[in-house]
This record gives sequence, structure tokens and C-alpha cells, in this order.
Amino acid sequence: MNLITGATGLVGSHLTLHLVENGEAVRALYRNQEGLEKTKALFLLYNKSELFPKIEWIQGDITDISSLEMAFDNVENVYHCAAIISFDPNEENAIRKINIEGTANIVNFSIANGIKKLCYISSIAALGEKKLGEKTISETNEWNPEKAHSDYAISKYGAEMEVWRGRQEGLQVVILNPGIILGPGFWNQGSGVIFNKTLGDFRLFTNGTTGYVAVNDIVKIANILMKKDCNGERYVIVSENLTFRKIQYLISDALLERKPPVFVAKWICEIACRLDWILNTFFFQKRQLSSDGVRALHGNEIFYNKKIIDFIDYEFQGIETAIAEIVALSNSK
Repeated sequence: MNLITGATGLVGSHLTLHLVENGEAVRALYRNQEGLEKTKALFLLYNKSELFPKIEWIQGDITDISSLEMAFDNVENVYHCAAIISFDPNEENAIRKINIEGTANIVNFSIANGIKKLCYISSIAALGEKKLGEKTISETNEWNPEKAHSDYAISKYGAEMEVWRGRQEGLQVVILNPGIILGPGFWNQGSGVIFNKTLGDFRLFTNGTTGYVAVNDIVKIANILMKKDCNGERYVIVSENLTFRKIQYLISDALLERKPPVFVAKWICEIACRLDWILNTFFFQKRQLSSDGVRALHGNEIFYNKKIIDFIDYEFQGIETAIAEIVALSNSK
């Protein structure tokens, strides 16, 4: 039996579909009916609704220990996908509670129940920094606690520390560090917002660079690694490193929308960040742009994926192809 946390999110729902398609037994954790309906809608999007009843759904929360008791009964493998993705400084407590404390709970239950292996879906945000003269970031770069990090990055790094603790206590573990994840079905959260904004009136771009990967690559790799002898390893899961401008152009082309015409310099983003803080502080509007976000939008982070390619001889899907498939799938419904 495979247990999937975060089964109503982008990665978890696709992983659930992938496993049941391949005849594996799946128990999936969900928090509320709204999340459950999102996953059901995803199965419908792929014309796989007949597979949805094969999932054993358990209502629970990774921060609620009592709700996890039944979830771990007779489970062999755990895919821990549950997390909160936010760069709003006002959500720091929730980010750390869910991502760090929640992961600690999953690790503790895995140890107590003799789980065979735990796969943790982390993030490139938890990787270390480039050293002087280095051009790329890989699994070997060391985390620098003195450097500025977003609350989200700190929480994912803290969660990884809990996973490594589990390994020290005898649990077999593997960590995946994906880049920005592109996939269909979740248009109002995560990377889906990029598609929504491009389809709407969002016509701005920066030249910052980061790594991207299709969601189906992540779930395939996670499933492969759970069957491989790779205890205590982590892998950068990135298909391509692209500028935000390039991503905007690829999505605009796929959506048949005009390309984003306006470049936004860093100093403009910094002013917008201050205005955003004022709107939040005095008018209680939700934060849209933090200083961490400004750094990310104008950063130049190149991620090196050779370790996973060499280990399982994997060929990633190109991002342009992935975007075209996402748009075609959304247009088919």
C-alpha cells in the first residue's frame, strides 16, 4: 500500500493518478471536500474518472497527529507531497507549521510503523547557494544560514532536516528537489497562476532565471526512485532553466495571446514591493509581492540535473512541449 500526503495538490493528484494507472494500491490523504473535488476534476480532465474509486481516501491533516493514526495502517511506502507554497511574510507561522512540523509528524509515523521507504517532494528553494565562480546549483551545494532566504525556502530546508533525521533513525528516504512545476488542473494556485495571468491582462516580465519541470516527470521519477536502491539521496528535478521572459513567451504562444511587451526593472519591483507592504499594513490587502519575490524574479539561478539523468537514464520532457500539452488539455474540456 502506498500512502500519498497532499493528494489534492498538483503533484499529489498526478502521482495518485499515475500509481493507480499502473495498478498500485493507493491510500490518499485529503483535508476537505473541496480538495477532493479538485482531484476528481483532474481525473476527469484526463478522461480517467473510472480510476478514481480505486483510491482509498482518508480525511486527515499532517499537523493533526490523531488524524494520521489510521492513515498509516498496513502502509509500505509513503510519498510526502503535502506542503503550503507561499511567499507572503504574514503566513510565516502557517508555512513553518505545515512544512516543518507536518513533515516531522510524517517521519515519526513512518518510523513507528516500519515504513519501507519515504519519498519527500521538496523544492529547489531548499538547495544551497553557488560558491564564488560557480555557475550552477546541484545537490552538493551547501545551505548558507547567513544568506537571506524566504520563509518558504527555510521551511523546505527545515523539512529536509526532519527527513534526514528519519534516515538516521533507520528510515529509508529519498528527496526530490523540483523546480517550478508546470501541470494542468490547478489554475488558481502554484504555477497555474502564470497561465491565468498570461491569459488575462498580465503583460510584464523580468529576466530572472530559474528551473522548470513538468509535473508528470516528477511523478514518474518519484515512482522509479521508490523502487531503486537509493537510500539517503536527493535529486534535482529540473527539465530546463529558463528566464521568466521566455516562460511568458512560451505560454503566450501556446495560448495564442500577444507576447508580454513590458520589461520590469528590479528597482520598479522594489517600489512595487514597498507599495504592496503599505496596502497590506494599512488597508489589509493580501501581500502580492515580497522582497523575497523581488530577489527571485531578478535572480539568475541555474540548476544542474545530471545526477538524476545518469542514475535512471531519464529523458525529461521539454518545457515548450509540456506547456503546449497543458494548454491543449485545458482547451479540450
